[in-house]
Formats: sequence, structure tokens, C-alpha cells
Amino acid sequence: MRPMRHHSIPFAVLVAVAAALSAAPAVAQVIGVPGNSALITPLPPAPPPPRIEVPVVPQLGDLPRQQNVPQARGSFSDRITNCLHDGAAAGLGPNDRATYSRACANR
Repeated sequence: MRPMRHHSIPFAVLVAVAAALSAAPAVAQVIGVPGNSALITPLPPAPPPPRIEVPVVPQLGDLPRQQNVPQARGSFSDRITNCLHDGAAAGLGPNDRATYSRACANR
């Protein structure tokens, strides 16, 4: 039995040390301590509610109204292509078509 006793002493010391370490409070994890209100920031205010609009319901006798929205100007490449087609349709030669397309696309 004597050898068993020598092995139990280091085990008992190890258990005692583990118990002492687990009993120590973790100070860095304590958040809700009274008096530390300077560390806790208030929540931001709630955003305003979305605006609700009633959709326009068409009436039986009314004609639909069209809104005249100006068309967006196309890209330079699209304008050159359109001007080249217009010049070819007008019967311009290659040199005249190039001059016409440059002037047409830049206006």
C-alpha cells in the first residue's frame, strides 16, 4: 500500500490547485457592476417609421396620363454607330461618313 500513497499525494495537490484556480472570480468578465454606468452606452434612437402612401387607383372614365420623360443620351459608341448607319442610309461615301459621324456624335 505504500506505493499507492505516494501517487495519491501529487494527485491531491493537483486537485487542490485546480479547485483554487477555478474558485477565483474572473474580474474582466464582470459587466453588470453597479456604479459602472459610464461604461455602458445607451442604445441609439429607433429610426422613423416608413412613410405610407396610398397608390393612385385609375378611375373608370379617365384616360391614362403619360409622362414625357426625356430619353437618356446613349454611350458614345452607340451614337457613332447610329450616325454611321444614318450616313450610309443617306448615301455618303466612307470619308464623308467618317466626317459626318464625328460631327453627329458630338452634338
